[in-house]
Parts: sequence; C-alpha cells; structure tokens
Amino acid sequence: MKVKQSRFMKLSGLEPLVLNEKSNFINVGERTNVAGSRKFLRLIKEEKYDEALDIARHQVDGGAQIIDINFDDGLIDGKQAMVRFLNLIAAEPDICKVPIMIDSSKWEIIEAGLQAVQGKCVVNSISLKEGEEKFIWEAKQIKRYGAAVIVMAFDEIGQADNYDRRIEIAKRSYDILVNKVGFPSEDIIFDLNIFPVATGMNEHRRNAIDFIEATRWVRQNLPNVSVSGGVSNVSFSFRGNNGVREAMHSVFLYYAIQAGMNIGIVNPALLEVYDDISKDLLEHVEDVILDRREDATERLLDFAETVKGSKKEKTVDLSWRENPLQDRITHALVKGIDAFILEDIEQARIEATKPIEVIEGHLMIGMNVVGDLFGAGKMFLPQVVKSARVMKKAVAYLNPFIEAEKSDKSEPVGKILMATVKGDVHDIGKNIVSVVLACNNYEIVDLGVMVPPEKIIQTAIDERVDAIGLSGLITPSLDEMVYLAKEMQRQNFELPLLIGGATTSKAHTAVKIDTQYKNAVVHVNDASRAVTVVGDLLNKRSSHLYTAKLKKDYDEFRTKFLKRGKEKSYISIIEARRRKYKIDWETSEIKKPNELGIQVLKQLSLKELLPFIDWSPFFRSWDLHGKYPTILKDEVVGEQATELFGDAQKMMKEIIAKQSLKPKAVFGLFEANSINDDDIEVSLKPKRSKNVISSGIEKSQKDKIIFRTLRQQLKKREGIPNHALADFIAPKETNKTDYIGAFCVGIFGAQELAESYRAKEDDYNAIMAQAIADRFAEAMAEYLHKQIRVKHWGYSSDETLTNDDLIKENYKGIRPAPGYPACPDHLEKETIWNLLNVEENIGVTLTESLAMWPAAAVSGYYFANKEAKYFGLGKITDDQVTDYSTRKGITKEKARKWLHPTLAEE
Repeated sequence: MKVKQSRFMKLSGLEPLVLNEKSNFINVGERTNVAGSRKFLRLIKEEKYDEALDIARHQVDGGAQIIDINFDDGLIDGKQAMVRFLNLIAAEPDICKVPIMIDSSKWEIIEAGLQAVQGKCVVNSISLKEGEEKFIWEAKQIKRYGAAVIVMAFDEIGQADNYDRRIEIAKRSYDILVNKVGFPSEDIIFDLNIFPVATGMNEHRRNAIDFIEATRWVRQNLPNVSVSGGVSNVSFSFRGNNGVREAMHSVFLYYAIQAGMNIGIVNPALLEVYDDISKDLLEHVEDVILDRREDATERLLDFAETVKGSKKEKTVDLSWRENPLQDRITHALVKGIDAFILEDIEQARIEATKPIEVIEGHLMIGMNVVGDLFGAGKMFLPQVVKSARVMKKAVAYLNPFIEAEKSDKSEPVGKILMATVKGDVHDIGKNIVSVVLACNNYEIVDLGVMVPPEKIIQTAIDERVDAIGLSGLITPSLDEMVYLAKEMQRQNFELPLLIGGATTSKAHTAVKIDTQYKNAVVHVNDASRAVTVVGDLLNKRSSHLYTAKLKKDYDEFRTKFLKRGKEKSYISIIEARRRKYKIDWETSEIKKPNELGIQVLKQLSLKELLPFIDWSPFFRSWDLHGKYPTILKDEVVGEQATELFGDAQKMMKEIIAKQSLKPKAVFGLFEANSINDDDIEVSLKPKRSKNVISSGIEKSQKDKIIFRTLRQQLKKREGIPNHALADFIAPKETNKTDYIGAFCVGIFGAQELAESYRAKEDDYNAIMAQAIADRFAEAMAEYLHKQIRVKHWGYSSDETLTNDDLIKENYKGIRPAPGYPACPDHLEKETIWNLLNVEENIGVTLTESLAMWPAAAVSGYYFANKEAKYFGLGKITDDQVTDYSTRKGITKEKARKWLHPTLAEE
C-alpha cells in the first residue's frame, strides 16, 4: 500500500513550483548545458551571455518548468561562468520565474551556484560513488543552502543496473540523508538510471521494467521523495527509427508515471500520444518495455521494419519540375537534388547567348538564395555542401563549352588560399569552409594538409590571392600560425589572415597572432561565419573600417584576457607535489593483467565497432548543434540532422560491404611504478606470454622506459589535491608492482575514399567519408578499452555498461591521451611509439608536429586504479617547465615550445 505523502517538494524561481499529488509530470529543460548544446557552449566560450540567455528564455517559453544549467567544460572557468549566468538570469523575470537546477560534477561550481541563485533550486547531483563521508558532507552543505538534491543510484560498487541494486542504493541513501543528515525527505529526487531495452543482450531485457518497479518501490517505501530520469535512453537501440522511439517513450512514461516517476528530461517532440499508437505497435513495444515475452526484442525488431519512418514517408514530389527553368535550377540547388540538373543546364545553355551566362546568371541566382537561407539560419552546412555538389556538377558540364569560347571568363568575387599548417593532418573543417566559400563565388586554392609556411607564402604570391585561411587541430599548429603571421609581417603582406580549427580560439588569436601582424587577423570559429567575414574583409569600400574594428576588438579582448589570467594564483612545483593526490596503497586493489606485453589487432571487423560509436561529435563536425539522439528531433536542426544521419548510415553500410576502411590497433600492458612523484617507470620485464610481440624499446636492449607527467599548479583550497597522472600508479617505494597500458588505433583508407568522391566533384560524400572514419577511430578506441577492462587486463570483467555509459565515461579506469587536458604534452607520443613500435606494427606515423597519420587515429594510456579520473592540467609555471625539461633531457626552450599553451605567464 502506498505511503501517504505528507510533505511536498517546494521549489521556486520568482514563482513557486509545488510538486504535490495533483501535479503533472515536471519537464526539465537541458539546453543551458554545455554538454547538451554546442550552441550554448560556443556562446559561453565567446562570452555572448545575452545570446545564451535567449536559449534559457526559449526553454521556459517552450514549457520547461525547471532549467538545468551546466558549465563543465575544460576550456571554461565553470565557477565564474555559473555565477555570472545566474546573476544575469536574476535580472530576467521571464526566465528566473522557474526554478534552477545547478548541474556540475565539481563541488566548487555547485557551491558557487548555490551562493548566487535566487529562489529554491535543485542540485544535480550527489551519490555514494566516493563513499559515505563525501556524500554526507555534500548533503549537509546542500541542506545548509536550502536546496533540493538529485541522488544518483550509484555507490562504491558502481551504477545500479537491476531492481535490487536500485532499491538497495535508494534505501541506503535515503536513510543516510534523512536519519544522519536530517535532510528534508521531500527535497530528495532519485535518479534510478534509465537504460536501453531491446539491445539483443539478455541481461538488458528488464532494464525498463526494473526501473518502473524500482520507482514504485521507492515512492511506496521512501516517504515524500521524487523520481527522475532521462527518458530517451530507453529507446537507444532504435535510434534512427523515430516512429518506434516515440512509441517506446510514451509507453515507458505511461507506466513509469503510474509507478511514481514525476520529473524527467523529455523532448516533447519525441513523444507519441499513448492512445494514438497503433494497436500492433503498442503490443510489440509493451512486450519489450514490460518484458512480457522471451522473443519480445526479436519481434519488435522485425515489426519495426514495417513502421520505420512511416510517419515521415512521402511520395516523391516532382511538381517543381513544372516550374519555370530558373525556379527549377534554384530548387535543385537549395534542395541539393542533382537528378535533373544536367538537362536543366543544357536547356539554359541553349537559351543563353554564351555558356558563361548560365553560371553568372541561373546558377549564381540559385546560389545566392542558398547563401541567403544559410545566413538566415534556415539552411545548415550539410545542405549547403549538397548544394555545392549540384553546382559543381553543373559547372563541370559547362566547362567544355566555356573552353571552346576562350573569350569567356567567369570572374570570382575573390581568391582564397586555404591550408592546414605544417605537421597537422586534419582538414574536415577546412574543407567545409572551402565549399561554403566556393558556393558564394570565391575561388579556392586548397593546398591540403601539412603545408610548410614557405609554400603558403609563395603560393599566395604566385596566385595573387586575396586572403589566407589557416587550419589546425593540434596545439603545435598554433606555433605554426604565429610563425606565419610573423613571416607575413616581415615580408610586408597586406592580405587578411583567417584562423580556424579545433585548437584555435579567439583568445589565442588575439593574444598570440594578432600582435604579430599589422593587418587583419580574425578567428573564424565556424563555417557559418566564413562568408560574412570574408565579404567584410574584401569589401573595397569598407574593409579598412572593418579591419580597424577587428583590431580594436582584439586589443580590448586581449587586455581583458591577460588581466583575467593574472587574477589566478599558482603554487610552486614543490608545493604542488606536497599536495599531490594520495591513494592508500596498502588497501588499494592492484589487479595484475591477464596478458602482459604487446598485441596487434589487424583483422577486426567494422561491424564490431558500430555499437561503440558516439554520434554527437559527428553532428558537431557538420556544425549542427545538439546531442545525439535528441538532435534528431531538435526543432531547429532536427530534420536536417535526421537526413544527415540517414546519409551516414547509408555510407557506412557501403563502407562495411566494400571494406573501404580498415581498422588496426596495437596495445601493450606492462609492469610500472611511479618515481620522483611525477614520472612513471615502465618495465619490459619479465618475459610475457607467447601471444605477444617485442617492442621498439626492447630491440634497443633497454628494459624500461619512463613516461613524464605534468602536475596541476593552480592554487586550491587546503585539502584539494593537485593532480598528475603519476598519482594513479603505485610509487616504487611501496614495494608494490603496479601496471600501466598504452595503445594506438588507426582507421586506414579514409583519405583514398574521400579523394575518390572529390574526383567526382562530390565534396559532400568526401567530407562524410572522413567524418565517418573519425567516428570509427573513436569507436575502436572505446571497443579496445572495453576489451582491456574485461579481458586482457580483466580488472572489470563483470562490466555491463551501455554505450551511453561509455560516452559519459562511467567505466572504471581512464584512457588519457597526449595532447589532451590531463597530459597536454604531445612529446609523450614519441615514447608510446617507441614502446609499442607503432609505425612498424600498424603503420600509424607521427608528423613533425606529432600529429597522427592517418588522421582518423587515437592513442593514449590505460590506468586501471578505481580512483583514477580525468582532469585538466590547467596552467603551469616556469619552475615546472625547468623541472620537466631536466627530467626529460631536453632543452628548456624545446620544453617551452611544446608546453606553451599551458604556461601561466602566457
């Protein structure tokens, strides 16, 4: 019998929100979360807080009764951003009328938010993951601030993934909160973990019904609490089939709400009305959600094929073919339809006086429409690239006719040189920008990847270009851009310089590049800005005013940025080591790997990698903002994202069928100990099993190597450690043998596949091939890491994590990579390459800037200790640079070159 609810949760912004037994389901808006919205992340990074407020306002206008706010990103000062954003919200009555959910994995950010928020908020989240002591401490603080709290069903063992574990953790958490902390029971919200069903794995069959029944138990036995969850997880196995997903969400909510679930993250656009679901589909979905049949998954999979896309199915509408010629050509360009373009272009050519007039007239009229729609946010990058494919096909058809009349000459509005700088191999973003500019009648001189500065300079002179665009992904590329700016200044260039790529930023451009070149330097953070920026830079009437405005903006930004950096305090490397993260090695479990040594994988099927793909970065590479799978139903980009996703699925099937891409991997597991606080000594002895091979180091007769790690130096409050990766390996003085792993995976064939499409004037599929290769590379890294955890090392042999868990990094242990936040020094890749003999074993090479080739490659380390976690190094001081150069046996100048992005004084 249900316990009568005697007290109700009362939240508030400017207006109260009372959750009583008559309340409807409470929907939480999560677009003000940097992990859930690329647009919101970009706006916060660019400090465009006014526009970020519009996102919050849009959520409230759309019916969100609580808004979740999260600033957990390595390149954002989360504490400062949280306080600033909450203060701004407080001045917006139409936003702050609803309660706030302060969401962060970092206590200092949560506390800063609690101190700034108005009304009664919700903290997301705490759990028993790190034990009772921390759980109680955080709960007491939250109680002191008067907030409600989300409690995750997670304890020291791991996530609750069945009925018994859910109620066990919920009961234990409730007893601690109510009886030990004195936390108001009505202010407790349990997130009981919604996992996918119909995955094909028997152990996942009860994922939905266990959540529903656990919800019922919690609401009946733990008085006054609420239950929440992210609903879209339940249908993850049917991503791409929105008809089935919508039905699954509705069925799940129908029973979960009856059981007592009263709060959740739900996209209303991904919901079908329960009574409107067809009887056949309803029966099959309920069989799965409620686990009513042994063969429920197989039956739904078969049935899903009969309803796949049924709500969106349309007959091909060819009525536009009856329109006038110009309208047909414009329609084909806007919609990216190339099926009829040649017959329309031929008609236009016959009617025109000269063939060039078709380009300058019909095609440019159509592309101007494309440009206007793109600029207004009514078209998106994938569509523009498809438009370019149609345009190129038409131009290629006309070229022989134009050549026959030599007097014809099409004048572009400008010529732009594009290049990925020396040592860097990534060019997806550069290629997209090139296509977008070409669509707007700019001539593109594309020098490709790994282009030395002297070639860029000389080509710019020879081709008489109007602007230079530089792209780079890895941190050494930043130095190349600075050098090129200096060289352009030395040679008295007057061309605008455009900067782009994942590692670049407005801050680096303003502080490092703009100061070296007297003419225009501008950071272009996405392709949608490229046309406008280039147009302003090349406008003969107003370019000087635009450049002056740019210079002033960057000067003001630079002053503010440098001042902000000086406000932070740092400690010496000696003091940082005193404050190192300390593991109790007497009690900490150290698991010896089942297989020591190096192994190579060359026969892996791409099919095995499909379940491990994280699709969110794929959409980001096309400049579509949102998190998969919710992006497929996003009210702004959902339709285009769904179409793009469908194209990707089609290409992946072809790639797998033709084996166009080939995955390879090498990994090794070794004995190891930390030494001298920040170094990790790796032993290549004793002899290993017969299945393994020798390393490059062994061939040089060495029996050990050393990985150098870097330590945080930001001054923190007493008791908060300054991390280095070496902290997660047992020190040599403990006399305990610990272990470490290293790996490299690569996807071969992407460049060749992309070039085969470019030879057909098909940039869309060329870019698609590279983007898919990147996804396979990351998926292979995830696949291999799982194999390490459950098999080769075996320290987590009973793991049952979903792909969503892997994306959220909810596994035991970590796999940090050189060049990323915890270990930003790319030089350590050389040690990995020597240790694993990477180039000889699988053919992945390093450029002079230590980028990996092929570009679709991932490398890094494996740490197994349960206390190992990801962190950002942040800024370091000159004394650590000196210390590091001595330890590594290189000059201080070389160390500064590779570490400069992390230097506090810069």
